[in-house]
Amino acid sequence: LGKSGLIAQKIVATLCSTGTKSVFMHASDALHGDLGIYNPGDPTILISKSGNTEELIRLIPILREFDSPLIGIVSNMNSFIAKNVDIVLNGTIDKEVDPLGIVPTASALVAMAIGDALASVLMVKRGFKEKDFAKYHPGGQLGKQLGLVVKDVMHPVREVAILKENSSLSDVAILMTKKPLGAGLFLGKNKTLVGIITEGDIRKAIAFNNKTDDSINVFINRSPVTVSSSMAIHDAMKLMEDRQSQISVLPVVDNKKCVGLLRLHDLYQTKLF
Repeated sequence: LGKSGLIAQKIVATLCSTGTKSVFMHASDALHGDLGIYNPGDPTILISKSGNTEELIRLIPILREFDSPLIGIVSNMNSFIAKNVDIVLNGTIDKEVDPLGIVPTASALVAMAIGDALASVLMVKRGFKEKDFAKYHPGGQLGKQLGLVVKDVMHPVREVAILKENSSLSDVAILMTKKPLGAGLFLGKNKTLVGIITEGDIRKAIAFNNKTDDSINVFINRSPVTVSSSMAIHDAMKLMEDRQSQISVLPVVDNKKCVGLLRLHDLYQTKLF
């Protein structure tokens, strides 16, 4: 009832969004027909600051008939509810923060925090992963970050400059200018990835040698960091940014076959970061 009912609605929303089916039921409605939603054994969380809310006290024996495990979130550990539920979660506070010390402020926040903790524990217990979160949040920014994968934003191989070993710096520069993605790929048989070279590598090569007709081989990165096309874009972003030296381009490899190129710029273009 009251503020506790609003807190209960928030807890229900958090549980549902993290994959735990739950529903809010007002205590008065429960006493007037809404108990039909129950299945035997459904657990119930009773939230009451005083722990002596009359409507909840009346419900306890009725819920027992449904074999419902009862969990209480109360601020009074000597209350009726605290003494008559299966599990009591202590929401005791020193005082409310309002000037009168009577408005449910601190007690409401503590009850909500306990509910969030329950939801978090259930996430761990059920092995709830980011892909599950994305399934339940397809419309928000977090859902889009978690739902989009590398394949959705990468450049397929046909759009990337495919280079040959022993090519000169000038030849490589020309090919990469025609397909300006900031990097070129070296592929072997069946499109296996041999290596990658970036525009930065070419600048270093020219600065080092000052000869554009020299072979590019020594500057090829033959062990680049790669991603799969099914990796979530937020994971790819972390892989590229959360390191001492930021990576601006990544080859995309599936089953040893290079299928494309991912640029940090493309991730920013989604406007999700």
